[in-house]
Amino acid sequence: MLQSRILRLSRLGLSRCKYTLPELPYKYDALEPVVNRDIMEIHHSKHHATYVNNLNAVADKVSAAVEEGNASAIIGLHGALKFNGGGHINHSIFWNNLSPNGGGLPSGDLLSAIEAEFGSFDQLKAKMSAATIAVQGSGWGWLGVNPENKRLQIATCANQDPDVAARYATALS
Repeated sequence: MLQSRILRLSRLGLSRCKYTLPELPYKYDALEPVVNRDIMEIHHSKHHATYVNNLNAVADKVSAAVEEGNASAIIGLHGALKFNGGGHINHSIFWNNLSPNGGGLPSGDLLSAIEAEFGSFDQLKAKMSAATIAVQGSGWGWLGVNPENKRLQIATCANQDPDVAARYATALS
């Protein structure tokens, strides 16, 4: 019974597409001297691309498992799907939060919200550093708007978990 329900839900929710590496909204050298061109190119064209390639491979395996009616295989692929899908989602958000025209002290409504929530921009940076240094592995730290209380919040996730980014990080993008 559980197996047939999982298979039915998998078939309903399965829409196979090919995931692609997004183009950056700037050139690899646009963030120099803060971020070196070679680091940007490797991180985007090799590191992020690996998540995309692995996500496509896992999606193919999920499709095959659904076709075969193999609920155990579908469930067994969850971790790889979450890790590689999360790596792709998190990096896609990350690239769009970098800017050759960014940096420095925020202004306007964002600065007001930072000061109201954290006291100052320096205190935000200290709290962000403290929160993210504790994240090991392929983890992330995000500043975003909590959808429930509409206040800025630091959120962290481990192992490319895409849920945190989807809920908080995109709010400021």
